[in-house]
Parts: sequence; C-alpha cells; structure tokens
Amino acid sequence: MSDPRAADCAAAIVAAFARYNARFRAITRRAPEHFENFDWKSGQADVVERLELYSTMVDEAVAELRARLGDSARDPALWAAIKTVYARRIASLADPEFLKTYFSSITRRLFDTVGVNTGVEFFALELDPLRGSDAARVTKRYVNRGSLDLLFEELLSDYRFRTPWRDFEGSVGHVTTDVELKLKGLGEARPLREVEVIRPVFHQLSRAYVVGCLRGDGWTLPLAIAFRNSPLGVLVDTVMLSVADVSILFSFTRSYFHVDLERVSDAVQFLHGIVPAKPVSELFTVLGRAKQGKTERFREIFRHLGATADRFVRAPGERGLVMACFVLENTDVLFKVIRDRFPAVKNLRREEVMAKYDMVFQHDRAGRLVDAQEFRRIRLPKSRFEPGILEELLAECAENVQVDGDDLIVNHVYIERQMTPLNLYVRSAPPEQAEFAVIDYGQCIRDLAYTNIFAGDLLLKNFGVTRHNRVIFYDYDELCRVTDCRFRDLPQATSDEDEMRAESWFFVGEHDVFPETFLRFLGFEGRLQEAFLAKHGEILDAGWWRALQERLAAGELVEVLPYHPHRVRVANST
Repeated sequence: MSDPRAADCAAAIVAAFARYNARFRAITRRAPEHFENFDWKSGQADVVERLELYSTMVDEAVAELRARLGDSARDPALWAAIKTVYARRIASLADPEFLKTYFSSITRRLFDTVGVNTGVEFFALELDPLRGSDAARVTKRYVNRGSLDLLFEELLSDYRFRTPWRDFEGSVGHVTTDVELKLKGLGEARPLREVEVIRPVFHQLSRAYVVGCLRGDGWTLPLAIAFRNSPLGVLVDTVMLSVADVSILFSFTRSYFHVDLERVSDAVQFLHGIVPAKPVSELFTVLGRAKQGKTERFREIFRHLGATADRFVRAPGERGLVMACFVLENTDVLFKVIRDRFPAVKNLRREEVMAKYDMVFQHDRAGRLVDAQEFRRIRLPKSRFEPGILEELLAECAENVQVDGDDLIVNHVYIERQMTPLNLYVRSAPPEQAEFAVIDYGQCIRDLAYTNIFAGDLLLKNFGVTRHNRVIFYDYDELCRVTDCRFRDLPQATSDEDEMRAESWFFVGEHDVFPETFLRFLGFEGRLQEAFLAKHGEILDAGWWRALQERLAAGELVEVLPYHPHRVRVANST
C-alpha cells in the first residue's frame, strides 16, 4: 500500500513551485512599468530581488517539508516514492523540467547530496529540456503583403506602450530602412516573406526589445528591435539583424532579461533556432532561469564526458594565485576552485573572494563581466583528470577537493565560459586584431567604471577575448566599487634617493589607487601602447576617475548597451 505522505508531499512541492513561479513572474511583470516611468533604480532593485528569490523559496519549501515529515524528512525510500508521484503530477504542466530542478534543489538541501543521487533527484543525461516545447505557442507571424512599411507598421502597432510613441512613422521607417539595407548588403534578391517574433517584450535595464527573425525562401535572419523611452516618447533605438549582434544581446556577460513567458522552453527553442551556437543552458540563464541554466550546463558537461574520452586539463594562461583553473577538453567550459592559501601579495580571505563573485552576480555586468555559476558538492570522474592538475587540486585545494573512490569531490567551484586570455591573444593575433583587442581592453575598463566597477588588477592575464572578439574581465578577487577607491595623483619625488627606491617612499592607504602607474603593469610596447594611449590615455589620469566618482555619487546611472553607442546616461538622482 502506498504511503499517503508521498502524495501529500508531492502536492506540497508542486504548490511551492507554483508560489515561486508566481512571485518570479510578478517581479518580471513590473519591468514594463519601470520602462515607461524611467524608474531604473526600481528596475535594478527588482533584478536583485528576483535573483535571490529561488534560494529563499527553496528554503521555505525545505522548512515546510521538514515540519511535515519530522524524523522521516531524510528517509530515502519515502523520497523515492514522493519522486514517483511527483513525476506523474507534473507531466502535463508547463516547463516540467523546471519543476524537476526545483524538486532536486529541495532534496539536495535535505540530504546534503554530494554528486547526484538519482534515487531522490531528477538527473537524466538523455533528457531533452526542450522536449514538448513548441515555439509557435510563444510567437506571432507577420506576412509581407507587398509593402515592408505596412508589415513593420503592423508589427510595431502591436507594441504600443502606455507611453506614447515619439515618432511612430519614423520608427517604422527606421526598421524598414535597416532591413532593406541589410538585404541589399547581403545581395539577397529573394523577397522577405514573413517576420516571426516572440510576443512578450524583453526588458533589460533601460531598454525594451522585440526579438524574432526574418524569413524568405531559403534564408533566415535574426531580428532584435531595441526600444528607448525618452521624455518625448518611445522610439526605435536600433535594429539588430545579424547572428553576432543578437548573440551579444543574449550574452553570458549581460544582465538577465525580464520577459514574462508562460512556457520558457518555447522561447528557448525559438531563440536557439536564431542563435544556434549559443548553448541551451545559457539561453535559460539569460532569460532569468539561472537555476535551470545550471542544471542544463551540468548535463552538457556530463553528456560530453559520456560521449568522448576528453580530459580535464590545466587552463591555458598563467597560473592563478587565488584560483586553480582547469578546462574540459574540446568544450568552452572553465572550472575555478579557490585555493586553500593565497600568497602574501593577495591580502584577502576565501570569504572575501566569494563575496566578490556574489557582488558580480547581482550587479549590472555591462557586457564586460563573465557570468560565473556557483556549484557545490559536485562529483567528477578522477580518471579523467590530467595528472598535473589533479595533483595541484589535491595539494593546493585540499580543503575543497577530496578523493572518494574513483571520483573527485569538489565542494565548491565556479563554472564559466572559457575565453582566450588577453595576454596570450595579443602575442599570437595578427597586428590589427591585437590592436583592436588592446583598444577594446581600454573600453572594457571604462565600461566597468561607468557601472561603478573597478577591476583592481588590470594585468592582461585577468581579461579574456570572446569568439566575438570582445574583451571581458573574469578575475574578481581584487574587484571593487569605483566609489570605494581613493584615486590619487602620484606624488613627485623630492630627492634622488626617493626616486631610486624600489618601494613607495610615501604612504599608500588600503584603498589608494594611482592610475599613472597602470601602464607599468600592462606590458604594452610600441604600436599597442600607442593605440591604447591614443584612445584611452585619460584612464591613466586620477582626475578622470575622481570626476567619475562625483557623477556616480550624484546618482548618475550609466548603462553599457549591447549595441552602439556603447554608453548612455539613463538616470540621475538630481
């Protein structure tokens, strides 16, 4: 006879997920109001609230189930029965994979699971997260009846905001002209047949987007239309019509979208069709479903391990002082494990390092900070580790890494997208590409600064280059807020003796930064140094940083857009 508690607990977890999902969507639905009211500060607060929601709601569910089950809360047989009933209950619900992940989050906390316990959690490598999805449920099609102006007028008419249009006809013309120029530039003579877009609007900080694709006979182009709200009304800000541009919009370096979707997997299926190189895991994540993104990323890793003989090897680039880094061959996945001890030059503790990563998780990443996903208590096959990195992990990360039979247990690890370290890139790239990377490196420092982030350690090895040739910062242990720094001019030496000293002859406080010294540490020479100074010389001026601090202290909010222009002032408290 079945245990009645199994059905009761299964129903309780379904209800708990429904409460979480309702609150998630309620926060998400506030984004249009913030867009229309220029209320960017409330929008930023919603970003943090939504990020913290999953863990909070799982904690509540765990507490409820412990109260229900008492001493049986960690009974594996009971939880196996609950899992069976639960699987039947959720089969017909929207996004059942989300509900499976929610269930597994609960049991992992109850059982302190190391690795995967398939008896009490859902984890199937063969499982397709898009099974049962149907992009047509979330999209709308607009047919070209002979006039692109009329087609895009019909489309934009469906996206009238409560704020009036600044120039509706002008926005229609903007989209039409950009599409015509794109097709002409591609030499595409076959006419546009239809446009298909995801119906809900995508919100990200100060911009709103309609995302879809253009189709003709034998060709498809991605489409993203960006809307900007201004004191005079809403207008089309830009039109993105390339895979590269739309991929950057959905980048792992940007803040998650706020878009209200009934079935998220339907939207992911459609998006994967227009940016096929982007992993499904990243698409779930950038749509705000970070926990599901982590689940799918873990599946991707283990599918690769099951299908190949590839190994975990030391990551390219210089050895990190704070993190031991390794990669899985023939993937773009990087693993970062905090070392047990840091050299004296790194004056910080493990908890401080983790706090830096938490700060980045909640901050506007400005398209310049990699999204590092935090995993706990994972189990990896020891035999797949290259001996050198295995020895390093066991010797220098012993508080965090242990051997358990044939497996390596990693109690805490950050997993992120692998990039080419910038110091390696500039050595091997053709001169023009190296120069472009150096200029974008300077732009990266600026973009972070405008969002109140100072990278701290500006060595090239702490930056990477993406497949779209964008420079990204990924070493967070010395990262801090611009407003927490004291940017100083370098004092002038008063004697030859002072000039010759190896150490500073003047007092340097904990938060003091001397921008004039930056160039000494970058390793630029000749043409690369000239290119950097021509574009970004003011970064070496403490006055530039102090002026920026004043703007940030005054409440100015600057957004770094995923398209040109790169920086826009969107708000000021005064």
